[in-house]
Amino acid sequence: MKILVINCGSSSIKYKLYSFPGGSLLTKGFIERIGEPSASPIGESSSSIKNHRQGIKVLIEGILKKGIVSSLDEISAIGHRVVHGAESFRQPQRIDERVIQKIKECSQLAPLHNPANLAGIIGCRKFFPNTPQVAVFDTAFHQSIPYQAYLYAIPFRYYKKYKVRKYGFHGTSHQYIAQAAAQRLKKPLSKVKLITCHLGNGCSITAVKNGASADTSMGFTPLEGLVMGTRCGDIDIAAVFHIMKKEKLSIPETDEILNKKSGLLGVSGLSNDFRVINQAIKKGNQAAKIAYQIFLHRIKKYIGAYYFLLEGADAICISGGIGENSSRLLADLKKSVAKTFSKKVKVLVIPTNEELMIANLTFKVIRSNRRKK
Repeated sequence: MKILVINCGSSSIKYKLYSFPGGSLLTKGFIERIGEPSASPIGESSSSIKNHRQGIKVLIEGILKKGIVSSLDEISAIGHRVVHGAESFRQPQRIDERVIQKIKECSQLAPLHNPANLAGIIGCRKFFPNTPQVAVFDTAFHQSIPYQAYLYAIPFRYYKKYKVRKYGFHGTSHQYIAQAAAQRLKKPLSKVKLITCHLGNGCSITAVKNGASADTSMGFTPLEGLVMGTRCGDIDIAAVFHIMKKEKLSIPETDEILNKKSGLLGVSGLSNDFRVINQAIKKGNQAAKIAYQIFLHRIKKYIGAYYFLLEGADAICISGGIGENSSRLLADLKKSVAKTFSKKVKVLVIPTNEELMIANLTFKVIRSNRRKK
């Protein structure tokens, strides 16, 4: 069985093709700058790609051109990353009209992501009319979080009326990391307590208890929690009101600052790229050093809180582009863990693989549906 995984961003499409059982990778690629004159599949000749439907067509042509499949009929299922499933979805879902409608409804909570995810689904429906598609939601893994962790201490009517609560994100990555960690620890997933750290341009930490998410750092949106590449993370909302008043900022302008001009970029004044920050520190740049120290402090703060919440942990798992590649960060975290926790707490570096997790979950959904028939 060949499973195609599609990850549509607002102006990009990433894809990977896997063979099951086993999950071996057959090919991968991505298309960027969709809707721009320079849009093109990476590694191929430049061409203007106007929308996601056209992008799906181009990637299919690319797969066929590589000769990995002789026809589209060889692709047995398609798994899609969908960012927001709100409270509607706790598990991956075989896509039908009901699921599509729910994804549309959740678009108000993820206006940049869900419409793009849906465009990929609709595009695939055109080219694969008889191929089953599965939606895997970033928020689904965190639906196990108890109410005391996901509710905010604001008037309860805002939750009842607008569903304002913590949802958490990067769920597919945290789920993959947790499963990989359990295997490395040689323990059943149902018996391990883990603190999983997804550290990339977007960052989040999750407390995993007995294989389920118990709490996570991101909230109603991905803005809450850790310091990130361009996001500020946790902040006193009164400070935001103060800045808005002093600078006479509109809500969209403030949103732009908090989400796209803050974090490592905002503090350092240099870049959201951790490699640039690291090089600047080596050259004695004080702003870069401050940005790094704030970044590290917030990570340590959440690890400490989740260790207490879990009443101990078997391992602290580090993943993501920054987590996997920054020797400075790893050294500082390992030093703190050694000083603070017992020797039984391991620090594991686990490269995440969200696409493989999506493929695995898609395979399970399709196999389960076939058994029911």
